[in-house]
Amino acid sequence: MNVVEEKIDDLNAVLRVQITPEDYSEKVDKTLKDYRKQANIPGFRPGKVPMSLIKNKYGKSVLAEELNKVVNESINNFITTNNLEILGNPMPKEDEEVKGDFNNPGEFEFAYEIGIAPEFDVNLSEKNKFDYLKVDISEEMLDKEVENLAKRYGSLVPADEASEKDMVLGEFKQVDGDISNTSTISLEFVEDEAAKNELVGQKVGAVLQIDPKKVSKDAKDMAAMLGVSEGEVADLSGDFEFTITEIKTMVPAAVDQALFDKLFGEGAVNSEEELRTRIKADLERMFTNDSDRLLSQTISDNLIEKISFDLPEDFLKRWIMASSEKEVTKEELDADFDNYAKSLKWQLIQNKIIKNNDIKVEPDEVMEYTKGLMVNQYAQYGMPAPEDEALEMQAREVLKNREEANKIYDNIYGAKMLTYFKNTVKLNEKALDYDDFVKEAYKQP
Repeated sequence: MNVVEEKIDDLNAVLRVQITPEDYSEKVDKTLKDYRKQANIPGFRPGKVPMSLIKNKYGKSVLAEELNKVVNESINNFITTNNLEILGNPMPKEDEEVKGDFNNPGEFEFAYEIGIAPEFDVNLSEKNKFDYLKVDISEEMLDKEVENLAKRYGSLVPADEASEKDMVLGEFKQVDGDISNTSTISLEFVEDEAAKNELVGQKVGAVLQIDPKKVSKDAKDMAAMLGVSEGEVADLSGDFEFTITEIKTMVPAAVDQALFDKLFGEGAVNSEEELRTRIKADLERMFTNDSDRLLSQTISDNLIEKISFDLPEDFLKRWIMASSEKEVTKEELDADFDNYAKSLKWQLIQNKIIKNNDIKVEPDEVMEYTKGLMVNQYAQYGMPAPEDEALEMQAREVLKNREEANKIYDNIYGAKMLTYFKNTVKLNEKALDYDDFVKEAYKQP
């Protein structure tokens, strides 16, 4: 066998795979002999079917299968030996037929198109400056967090009169209909000011005309409030009466040693000042993930924009059309190709950084990371993690799933890329108030 590369340009080439009978005939003959031993054809004893019949019946399909194996092996070996960085997979050349005669097998030539990865450099250093956005943990934010903790561990007590943050329990009843359901209105979360003001100051026994839409968040919330399906809510009309049966107000827990011990264990926190320090540290850790994600995204966007190279677009479009699990129309592909090209461009840049800086993910790291994910999962359900041996067995099962394993490898590589960025470029820490930070963290591209 012989493979010849024909360069079309820097990004496209054709591989011509030349096959001789010596490359396939022995294996084809062996396979046909095996078929003969197993063939069950009327009029012939097992193993005694004439080889001419076997060849007529199975010869072309066996030859085609063996040629396919030889061609794939030849192409893969050529790509590996010559260190070709290709995009997608080799594809049979559209405008060329296979050269050779399947009826009288001899020499064959197959032509495959390949898309070649472009050449480019990635240069990152302290000369590259990027903002590292952080949340400014204000005293006001800490006040709110302390207040929320006190509420979370507080208690609901009956109230004589509804105030702006109380819970009002009662019965909704459709005036000209059959809907009747006991529900709760949390006044703190009612956005319609007129509806809220109508309830504030009311007492148990009061009967009000209320539009359920104005005291619920959305259709799902309204359906639960009225005890109906979401489908029924869409066509709902008519007035509703709401009879108040109970009013409850939240009495926050005292911010004292009893609360500190309940939150963090006995003696771990001994004053409100220590509590605020602890909350601040927890918030900073929580927001660090978003800060890191924003930095990675900013750097990747910058590199995609600044590093200029072309892609073999025509080849890639044909390859996507041929390899997609779902049928893709040309119109759909053209509409989404820019996003695909941007994603591929970043993948190439990322691979270049990984290769140039010898960034590796070792099997032991993957195992420990997977075990850590599972420990966290057990903790979320309030369950203790199993012993290390059992945990490792479970982790191995998770890693057998290729999709899950790929996600884990991507996460570890992502973390190592982030470390590389932080150690390479110059970071300008920039504190934003919470609302501005959230806008940056979750803004649409």
